[in-house]
Amino acid sequence: MTLREIVTIVQGVVICGEENLNRAVHLGFSSDLMSDVLTLLADDILLVTGLSNIQSIRTAEMADILQILFVRNKRPSKEMVELAQEHGITLISTPFSMFRTSGLLFSNGLKPVY
Repeated sequence: MTLREIVTIVQGVVICGEENLNRAVHLGFSSDLMSDVLTLLADDILLVTGLSNIQSIRTAEMADILQILFVRNKRPSKEMVELAQEHGITLISTPFSMFRTSGLLFSNGLKPVY
């Protein structure tokens, strides 16, 4: 599944990283606990989270995650966007809840990490 498809499925808004919308994503992981994210050992992960603070960007950077989908209309700060751009991380926001977002992505073929 591409990021472009993900944006369409979740009625998302691309905040930064429009140039990466053709990037393939194979796995999804939903969490607000960044310590759980740091345990992931897979590639091509979409992080779905409601945690809109600088730690979500730093965690994605450390875990080599290149795309974050913020739920519940959460919007990253200017500082978060700048840091994401520095590291090539695409940021997307959706109005849907984490539960609905995860269900939509799963039912459209995005596989869970575990």
